[in-house]
Amino acid sequence: MTDVRVLLVDDHPVVRAGLKAMLTEFDGISIAAEAADGKAALKELSRLAMLGEGVDVVLMDLQMGAGMDGVAATAAIRKLAAPPPVLILTTYDTDADILSAVEAGASGYMLKDAPPEQIRQAVFAAAAGETVLAPRAAALLMKRVTNPGTSLTPREVQLLELLATGLSNRAIAKQVFISEATVKTHLVHIYGKLGVDNRTAAIAAATRRRIIRPPGRQAERA
Repeated sequence: MTDVRVLLVDDHPVVRAGLKAMLTEFDGISIAAEAADGKAALKELSRLAMLGEGVDVVLMDLQMGAGMDGVAATAAIRKLAAPPPVLILTTYDTDADILSAVEAGASGYMLKDAPPEQIRQAVFAAAAGETVLAPRAAALLMKRVTNPGTSLTPREVQLLELLATGLSNRAIAKQVFISEATVKTHLVHIYGKLGVDNRTAAIAAATRRRIIRPPGRQAERA
């Protein structure tokens, strides 16, 4: 049987080394290449393609220092002529992270604290074209399908994240290229869905429900 060839993408060399050691212990998996961020991952895919060597799965971290993050890299990979599936492997499981990755085209979303056997199974499933989701991610997407009226939209989640950084409505409007009035309309809908009546309560509720990362950790790297 031909090995599933994996491209490891993570900005922490120790993490990459640990993942490489773990994955290569399993029969049927080999490491095709490694990259420290999304831009380097795209270069590796191009290099391997020129050599006539394919990649079956990209195992991608979400946040990678100052380099291209996993969401941007996933979106770029999905635009390639024959894109390999991207399996996100991160430490965060907030709604914001999950929705961003899925919208970018990720085939799966797993957490780094998952048992090695689950990660192995996820790699094989992604290589076979299947969708692989951690329980939290699966529950979120199921909720959005079964109760669309009560789920926050990706835009609402994005605005909540910006709200948690302390930006004003005007600053948020400029950052996402919408009017200040539209921001206020979104906030009304957000407050209604969260059952709150102000931004402080909205941030607290969203953090408690793991919709967004806690304030002060918005820029923390996964």
